[in-house]
Amino acid sequence: MNHQVFSELDLTSLLSLSFSASIHELHNRLSELGFGDIRPVHGFVFKCLTSNGATGIELADHLGITKQAVSKMVDYLEKCGYVIRKAHPTDKRGKIIVLTERGWLVVQAKEKILTDIEQRWIENIGAERMQMLKEDLTKLVYEANEGNLLSRIRPVW
Repeated sequence: MNHQVFSELDLTSLLSLSFSASIHELHNRLSELGFGDIRPVHGFVFKCLTSNGATGIELADHLGITKQAVSKMVDYLEKCGYVIRKAHPTDKRGKIIVLTERGWLVVQAKEKILTDIEQRWIENIGAERMQMLKEDLTKLVYEANEGNLLSRIRPVW
């Protein structure tokens, strides 16, 4: 492996490449487990649904896309068996989107795969350096988002 090429890249490129490598491996492994119909953007949808579900409007706001785009995405995920639309508990006319058992299975698989990837990275650079990297990136992201660390975790591709 030629580390010289990578040492000349700027930080943004290195962060992008490490993110892309992780997401590529994640989706290859999910596909091997029978979740080949999942796309990277779906992980951001699932993240929003893991508490108590969400409305289409909440998903659109979370993802930064239109309600129509969310509706198409939810239609696809519903057809694939990952989510269902249920009656909203407080809004008689509204619907809430929640994960199905298959949706929860893919979330659990994703968590295990990402843990495996991080563990391999720790074996490569060491636990102390990984912890320092995570702390430093957390600080930078926190400051860039004016103290609201998790406000906008959205797709970036």
